[in-house]
Formats: sequence, structure tokens, C-alpha cells
Amino acid sequence: MLVQDRVMPKPADTPRRRNFAKNLDFATWASENSYKVIAAVLVISSVAALFFLRNSGDSAALLCFEKSTSAKSAASRIQYPHISWSNVAPIRPLGPSVPYSSFRSEKWIVVSVSSPPTDALRALVRMKGWQLVAVGNSETPDDWALKGAIFLSLEQQALLGFRSVDYLPYNSYVRKTIGYLFAIQHGAKIIFDVDDRAEVLESDLSRSFDVDLVAQKHPVLLQYSHADPNRTVINPYIHFGQRSVWPRGLPLDRVGDVAHEEFYTEIFGGKQFIQQGLSNGLPDVDAVFYHTRKSSGLESFDIRFDEDAPKVALPQGMMAPVNSFNTLFHTQAFWGLMLPVSISSMASDVIRGYFAQRILWEIGGFVTIHPPTLYRPDKAGSYHFSEEKDLHVNVNRLINFLIEWRSSRRNLFERILELSVEMAERGFWGEEDVKMTAAWLQDLVSVGYQQPRLMALELDRTRASIGHGDKKEFVPKKLPSIHLGVEETGVVNFEIGNLIRWRKHFGNVVLIMHLSGPIDRTALEWRLLYGRIFKTVIILAEQGNWDLAVEKCSITHAYKHLPKVFERYSGAEGFLFLQDTMILNYWNLLQADKTKLWITDKVKDSWFEKQINSEEWFLKQGQMVKQVVSNFPVHFQTSYKESMKDDDKLTFSTGEIFYVPGRFVGDFTDLVGLVGNLDIHHKIAVPMFFLSMDSPQNFDSDVLAKTVYKINLKSNETFMSFYTAQAPTVFPVKVQNEVDFVKLIRLMASGDPLLMELV
Repeated sequence: MLVQDRVMPKPADTPRRRNFAKNLDFATWASENSYKVIAAVLVISSVAALFFLRNSGDSAALLCFEKSTSAKSAASRIQYPHISWSNVAPIRPLGPSVPYSSFRSEKWIVVSVSSPPTDALRALVRMKGWQLVAVGNSETPDDWALKGAIFLSLEQQALLGFRSVDYLPYNSYVRKTIGYLFAIQHGAKIIFDVDDRAEVLESDLSRSFDVDLVAQKHPVLLQYSHADPNRTVINPYIHFGQRSVWPRGLPLDRVGDVAHEEFYTEIFGGKQFIQQGLSNGLPDVDAVFYHTRKSSGLESFDIRFDEDAPKVALPQGMMAPVNSFNTLFHTQAFWGLMLPVSISSMASDVIRGYFAQRILWEIGGFVTIHPPTLYRPDKAGSYHFSEEKDLHVNVNRLINFLIEWRSSRRNLFERILELSVEMAERGFWGEEDVKMTAAWLQDLVSVGYQQPRLMALELDRTRASIGHGDKKEFVPKKLPSIHLGVEETGVVNFEIGNLIRWRKHFGNVVLIMHLSGPIDRTALEWRLLYGRIFKTVIILAEQGNWDLAVEKCSITHAYKHLPKVFERYSGAEGFLFLQDTMILNYWNLLQADKTKLWITDKVKDSWFEKQINSEEWFLKQGQMVKQVVSNFPVHFQTSYKESMKDDDKLTFSTGEIFYVPGRFVGDFTDLVGLVGNLDIHHKIAVPMFFLSMDSPQNFDSDVLAKTVYKINLKSNETFMSFYTAQAPTVFPVKVQNEVDFVKLIRLMASGDPLLMELV
């Protein structure tokens, strides 16, 4: 089941609750009930006192009382569930009359299913040596069946005897918890936590994951450096070539950290008990990324990671988001599989991941991030920010809390319980999850799971300094991507707020860009630069290139190509034509009227009139213009002649930039048709069209009026000497390769600082 397809639990669909105290010893029961009695007495006393104070009219006493009550409420603690582990009764598999009761396997795949079996599931079932268990919920079809898979319906789940089942919502993917317990009960040593639509690359999990940790010799792994103790969370996507993509659960104030590692260290393998794989296609991204990076609802993401990049380990004190649809758990970390039930569905597995990472340090284990192991198709129907609220509001605070948390409890399960209680007290999850944790741990004991032994926390040791010989270098590839940044908790900082406004303003405008430079060195760069802002970027050039999605189009007749683009994107708000010799400072165009025509008619050296008989070329162009205008319909001809007072003159425009709003697209297309096969040049046709479509006084001429437009440059003069971020556009600019592009980006970053993530 895709993360974005998860169903939120229905409030009215509350499952029957098990008496939590019946699994605890008598002392716990007595303590718990005496606490309730005392609490009831305090409430009654408080109400009586409040009534007395209000009637006595002593406002000072009332204020003092209210402050005291508030303080007591803030200091209230959730009772720690005391469990006698040696007295937890075992849960045996159901009798021989129940299918699969005697089946055992060491390698299990656990999925949640809400719809009929997918092709991806059929492929998972065929993976040699792995057994798939599919966990149903209230949305699952009654006749769900897949040959080779074990299906656990709601009815079967209720018969298994697990305590945890009473805390699980009926219509949620978190019912996978029952699948984990079933697998452990039936011999699991490894559990692959996966989505039911994920396609395993080459149908081989050992291709990228470390499935066998029993080997005597363990390879040395790259590890993120712990040189900066203040760096507590990382974006692993950078290591695998995607600097501008971030995983769901990454604190949004870290989105702008796009630099690759200066160096890595190394660690011996063998204790990578939790292994997070990456997904090509639609990676695990949050709603902020999904909605701000997507050009249209019909477009699908197809993001790729570097499959050749080495796996990388996280040292103690450093975390990364871990999800529930592409993660391998070894038996030493099975306790970390429990999914919280009291928080939003899109946050549950990520909160679990941070919780598990912290506990993993208590047994000397660590998390590794692996190259892509799956392909996930982008089939998101909706992606609601509200379902991630528990991530964006709390994740930074959660990470800081977990890094600082310490426990002196005697065994692992007691420490897990203690952390669960403290997380509830601090609002990271609810009291229901404390009860769920206690039930889950008892279920683990009941199915025969053995607690791993505790180890000294390396985080508290004095770490050795990192010498030159300890530093290992790896430079990630720069793979094609899309660029944007957002800050945490919905409150964006200045730069990111600007970027979102620009994207919103131009998001439904199609940019049509004509390149004069070498397309193999510049096409991708231009698309990355302007693709951050515009809905779609169409690249034209004298020579097309199918691989780079560059369309063949001669600049001399570029206007004739535009109706083809108009037809393809008929729902666009408008179309902006731009040549690569002019730079667009989009941040200065927010006041532009997108319902009007824009062109450089107020820029002296870009738009001017010319006598037809001044040169042979102008004479030929003028004759063709007269021929076309004479055949114009009345509205075009009238508008053109009102603007052109002298029939012996032509309007010339250099044509580096112009904008056609949606309401004029039909007129522009008609005018191209009227020109037909005549050889009217782009620089003559475009101003003729504009003057025919509307009067110049109706243009939004001011939007481009302050363009920096230089001609007759000195031999040693470049755009770096006259570029300014205050102008709407700057001409001329010559970008021939990546070096030129980097120079340009660094200049433009004075207007859009987040552009620096591109270089």
C-alpha cells in the first residue's frame, strides 16, 4: 500500500479494548486503580474549591488556585506499565485445523492490503526463499486471495491471541503489526517491511540489502562523519545523487542543506540491524515536496537515485527518516517494528523509525541507507499535508529529545517502555501508544522472541579525533532533479516564502525557451533553473535532441512553432517566450499582469521602427508584411494600422522575450496561419502580431521597461560586469557550458539565494 494511499482511521470505528491491567501483575493493578481513586478525589476537591473561591469573590485567591492547577496538570505523568516478563504466558500457533499453523520460514515479507492483489505483489510472492504475509483491514475485499501468500483477514487476526490487536484501528495500514508478530511466531529472522505496489529491482533483495549478517567476515562500510556533534539528522538522498529531494520526516529546516559530505569515516559491518532502501520513481517524499515540485496533477514523478553509490551507515548521535515500505529488519531489531496508533497515518512509520533508531544504539546496532531496491510508480490520488502534521510540528523537537534521552533500566524492554512513556508525556504520541507498547512487548515475549543484550552507549564515550587517514571521500553524482525548499511547521523563512510565491504566480505559465548555445552542455541546466518556477519548460534549438527533450526549431521562424506548444498545453494561463541570450529575473515580475501582452516595446534598442526602403532585407520583409496585413480580418487590420501610422515603416523587435496570455493564444495562432509559407522573420512577425492583437497602450509595457539591454559590447566585456538582480531581464548573456552556467547562477543568487543549491 502506497504511503500516500493510507486511509485515516474512522473515529466511529473504534475497536473493542482489552482490559489493559489483566496482563499485568496484581501490584500494578492495585497501583493503577488507587491512582484513579486518588485522581477522582482530587477532581472533586478541585471543583469544590473552585466553586468556593468563585463565590467568595477573592480574585487573587482564584488566580493563585488556577495557576497551581495548571502547574499540576503540566507536571502530570503517565504511569509506567510494570510487567513481570517471566510471567508472560506464551501464545501458541493455532491448531492444525487452521491453515499455515505449522508453517515456518526465516525470511518474511509483510504488506498491508486494501485493494485486490497487484502485479507487484505477485512478483513478491515469486521471490525465492521469501514468504509473503498480507494483512487485511476493513477496506480489504472479502475475497482477497493470492496464491503463495498468507492472508490474514480481520477475523483471522482476532483469533491469533495477540494483545496488540485491541489497539489497532480497523481501517489502517498499522495493522501490519499483526503481520510482524505472525512472522516472528513462525520463525522469522529477517522481515522486509514493504508496500504492496513496490516493484523489487531485479526481484532480488540481496542485490542491495545485507540479508546475511551471520558471516564471520564483515565488510567495512562508509559511515557519516561524527565530526560535527551538532548535526543530528541527515538527508540520505544527497549521498545517492538527489540533492534537492528530501525524505518524508526530514525536518524542513534541513531541506536547504544540499552540500555533499566533505568526508566519511568507516565502520565494520555486521550490526546494521535496520536497513533503509531507497525507491526510484516516487521516493518517500512528504506532501510539501509532492505539491510544490509537481508541475501538474497529470504528471508523474520518475526520480532516480545512483544505484552505484555505496551503502552508508549512521553513527550514534545521527539519524535519518526510516519508513515502512522499503525497510529490512533483522531479528535483533524486531522490537522496533511496532507502528504507533495515536498519531496521523503519514507520521506513524517515521516516528517509529526515529524511536527505533534511538533504541538501536542501546544494543550497539546502527542503521544503514542502501541504494535503490525498489521502483514505486507515482499513483498518488491525494497527498494531504494535514496527515503529516505530527511530523512537521514535532520532528525537530523529537530528534533533539531522543539524542539527549538516557535510561538506566536493567533490560532492553524496560528501556523501550520508559522511552514510550516519556514520549507520551512530551506529546510525541499518546497514552494509547504506551499501552500499545506494553502489549506489543508482551506479545513478542509470548511468541518466543528473546531480548537482545544491552551494550554501553558509544554516544557517551569520548570519541577519538578523526585523522587524515580516517577520512574517506565519496562525491555523489548530480542526477537530474527538480528544485525547491521549504521550512518546518508551515512557517516559511523569507527566501523559501519568496520561492513559493514565485512558483504560485508562474506555476501555470509555460516557458518556451530557444537555445543558441550547445544543447548538450546547457539544455539540462536551463531546465533546472527555470523549471523551479514554471509549470512546464519547453526547450527549442536549431538542432533537436530526443534524449534531452529538445525540439527542433529555427529562431528565424520560431513564432511558427508556438501554436504547436499552445495546443499541447491548452490549459495554461499563458506562454512566455525567452531566448538564452536574455536572463529572466522572475522575482521582479510578480506585479506583471498575466492577462495582458508583454514585450520590450519600451526598451529603445529592442523595439524600434525602421524605414522599409532603408535596406534590401527590410524592403522584402515590408512587402510581405503589406501582403499579409491586406488579408487580415478587420479587427487585426484595424488594430495594426492604428498603431502603424506610416505605411512605409516596419516595427522591428529583437524578440528575446514576449508573453502571450491565454486569451490571446487563439489570435496568435490565427495570425501564424495568415502568414502561411511567407518568409517573414521572427523579429518582424512578432511585433506585427502584437500590434494586430491589441493596442500598445493595453500592453503591460512597464513589466519589462527597466530591462538592462546592452549592445556593442567591448571585446573584454561580459554579462558579469553589468548584470543586476534589480532588473526584470538582462541582455546579452552568453552561456556555453556548465562553467558559464555556474557563474550565472552565483550572480542570480543575489535575487534568489536558494539557487545556490544548483551549483
